[in-house]
Amino acid sequence: MTSKIISERMTFQIPGETEKVLERIWTIGGDSGWYYGTDLWKFRGWLDKITGGIGFRKGRRDSVELIEGDQIDFWRVETADKENRFLKLKAEMSLPGIVFLQWVIRQNELIQTIDFIPNGWKGKAYWILVRPFHFWIFYNMGRRLVQ
Repeated sequence: MTSKIISERMTFQIPGETEKVLERIWTIGGDSGWYYGTDLWKFRGWLDKITGGIGFRKGRRDSVELIEGDQIDFWRVETADKENRFLKLKAEMSLPGIVFLQWVIRQNELIQTIDFIPNGWKGKAYWILVRPFHFWIFYNMGRRLVQ
């Protein structure tokens, strides 16, 4: 049984050109890494692999372009709308729930959202345990995307 969506939204002011931030978002993962905590993402992939998941499958179909369905490491592109400056990824790692990570640029702001749909009490417990780490990693990733 799935539960209510847990959503975390972070907004970052873009001090420079929004197009440069859009290009960073569009090249995330693969050889570019995740702009913050790439080794932590790899460690998470290792944990996923030893618990029966897909692991960190490093790579992308293309280093600069994205289309819906593309793989980015252990994420899958749900929506890639460069014209409207919106990218949404779905986690493919083994989790007690479903995770989406999305970015949208509105004027001079980057809005980064993490949505988690927990699967019952295990999902809720998981989120409570990892939330401090996730906040730290995602906050710093968003901050680096706009630098």
